[in-house]
Amino acid sequence: MTIEIRNPAADEWRAAMEAAMVTFADEPRDEDFQRFQKALVRERFWTAYDEGIPVGTAADFPFRLTVPGGEVAAGGVTWVAVLPSHRRRGILTQLMRRELDDLHEREEPLAVLWASEAAIYGRFGYGMAAPHYEMDADSTRFVLRDDPGPQGKVRILPLEDGVEPCMDVYERLRGEIPGFIARDREWWEEFRLADPEHWRRGASPKYVAVVEIDGDPAAYAIYRIKNEWTDGFAKGVVRVVEALAASTTGERELWRFLFGIDLTVRVDTRLDPGSRLPLMVLDARSLHAKLMDGLWLRLVDVGAALAGRAYATDDEVVIEVSDEFCPWNAGRWRVGGGAERTDADADLEIDVADLASPYLGAFSFTRLAAAERVRELRDGALARADALFRTPRPPYCPEDF
Repeated sequence: MTIEIRNPAADEWRAAMEAAMVTFADEPRDEDFQRFQKALVRERFWTAYDEGIPVGTAADFPFRLTVPGGEVAAGGVTWVAVLPSHRRRGILTQLMRRELDDLHEREEPLAVLWASEAAIYGRFGYGMAAPHYEMDADSTRFVLRDDPGPQGKVRILPLEDGVEPCMDVYERLRGEIPGFIARDREWWEEFRLADPEHWRRGASPKYVAVVEIDGDPAAYAIYRIKNEWTDGFAKGVVRVVEALAASTTGERELWRFLFGIDLTVRVDTRLDPGSRLPLMVLDARSLHAKLMDGLWLRLVDVGAALAGRAYATDDEVVIEVSDEFCPWNAGRWRVGGGAERTDADADLEIDVADLASPYLGAFSFTRLAAAERVRELRDGALARADALFRTPRPPYCPEDF
């Protein structure tokens, strides 16, 4: 079997997308194709063809990713699929090969993704970079510690009116939190605040609630309600699509609102690991927060990626990186105040997939060493690297793409 990997022609693009939808058992809809064709770039959409028939895809959005101290170009890997009839024939490897080569040629230092199957991507050099919590909280047990009482006000807005206040809060946070992705107005309108009926999965339309403190937006939530009734009692669920706050007061009032919605008993959401919520409530156990792998990251160009982030100390450390899939990254890198290749003796030895884990600040090198994911070659190197890569707060990616 000879597989051809290439970009689809304009008149082939829909057929390629339909092949990916078969893999995920999704129904093709005109509005979905129109939405994705606005956001995706056809020259970044890779398709595997078997005798001219599309059998697999991989694409990437041209993102800007917040990293400690700045932002870096990153391919947001998406639409990764191979037809069930063509599994285990090396097609995914060929797609990953072409996509990473293309990102390298474009001089984009990073690739990021959400894994539908977590066991797949490590062999291509991806590592966990921004875990989060999945929260399934019991609303009936929600009590704030040392509650000062309600402050500010909450406004529920039509989706089109929610764009500006949501963008305002999001942009205030984006420069501070590694893992955030730049969103333009079209992304807000076409994705985050769009509300096709088939996205609802039995729940209500999307609602936007904005917390205002002293007249300014301080937090927002995009959410749905899934109505349920048992023996005449309401057991509804608040399904939060996104909840972000730019201040402590804003966060407290946002959760007060979400946990206080009538006819509901649970709040389901993805929770930022840097959220103040677990320390704000009297009963953190009632949040039922479960750790998930979250955003995966791949250093496509180790030198540019390491040079693109800031460091917490003036120290430096020499890291020997192994990278079988992208051999241009292999070698020793002096890190601190930038990054450069060096012939100096290495202080640490690590695989590129594991280097992704401390890159945004989610894991320390000491913790990686405890799991035998990095090797210390010189005494004290782990502690120096920990101090160098330390960030003020854990990373978080609120965007699932």
